[in-house]
Amino acid sequence: MLVLGIETTCDETACAVVRSGKEILSNVISSQIGIHKNYGGVYPELASRSHVDNLIPILDLSLKEAGVTKDEISLIAVSRAPGLIGSITIGLNAAKALSCVWDIPFVGVNHVEAHLYASMMHEDLTPTFPAIGVVLSGGHTFIVKINALGSYTLIGTTVDDAIGEAFDKVGSLLDLPYPGGPEIEKLSLEGDPSLYSFKSGHVKTNPFHFSFSGIKTNVLYALKGANSSKSSPLLIDPSEKKNIAAAFQESVFLDVIKKTTRAAELYGCKDIYLGGGVTQSQILRDLFKAHSSDKYNFYYPPKGLSLDNAAMIAGLGFHLFQQEGKSDDLNLEALPRLPL
Repeated sequence: MLVLGIETTCDETACAVVRSGKEILSNVISSQIGIHKNYGGVYPELASRSHVDNLIPILDLSLKEAGVTKDEISLIAVSRAPGLIGSITIGLNAAKALSCVWDIPFVGVNHVEAHLYASMMHEDLTPTFPAIGVVLSGGHTFIVKINALGSYTLIGTTVDDAIGEAFDKVGSLLDLPYPGGPEIEKLSLEGDPSLYSFKSGHVKTNPFHFSFSGIKTNVLYALKGANSSKSSPLLIDPSEKKNIAAAFQESVFLDVIKKTTRAAELYGCKDIYLGGGVTQSQILRDLFKAHSSDKYNFYYPPKGLSLDNAAMIAGLGFHLFQQEGKSDDLNLEALPRLPL
């Protein structure tokens, strides 16, 4: 079965063609970073307008790169939540229209569930469950127990900022370009994390929850002094920024690693599947390996599938259709939030 995937939940317009859930024939992504970097984050209205302009050309290119025609597509899979409601609506309405015109079924996919599925898309991998799933991205941060594909038990999530959002905001404090994560990682390679002490927040109601608002404030005060604001003057030598970047990054990553491995131990899971843009970080992967010995198996998305993409949507959509055996209704709504 050839599945056309459509992804427009935030600031990437993406289409892909995937055979039977894993074999990626094309995976085309149009990024909007150039549009949004002047705002230090995604400007929702501009994101929606860009999807309108880009979706059909990206769809045509994905079919061309896959070497297939529309008549060979058997199913359309599209992100229907969570994300920016305007952006999601563009992709979802396009999928519904194509479903009618091409006379084929479509299925709506939970975008964050697809991030987990992305780490299972290695062609030689047959996932076994239960397992631990972790999503680390600009909009989402959570740990779940994967009981089976489509069945999850939430273990911990963020009570304020997502991890990627925290990196973007700290990157802005450090006068780094957007998005902040890759820039902080690059700067941290020159720094010494032991020179500053930062701590991620502890949530009393659930030790597996995350909180990153406090550590952002600690970084601000380290840069500009106690009770300062973002507009306050820098009080340290600019050369110290690399050490602050390294200390912030290590503290946040170790918090994620500690909670992930504790969850794996608590639920007796050896396999850990990680998805989302932050999992691209080589430093994160090295720290996971260094702090967990050989006790766990870590699975990351194949190259090109960590950031928002349509291949993971098409892959998961294939399995959803196999389970349900029918198209979603044309009344399916776009949703800004949707729990697993």
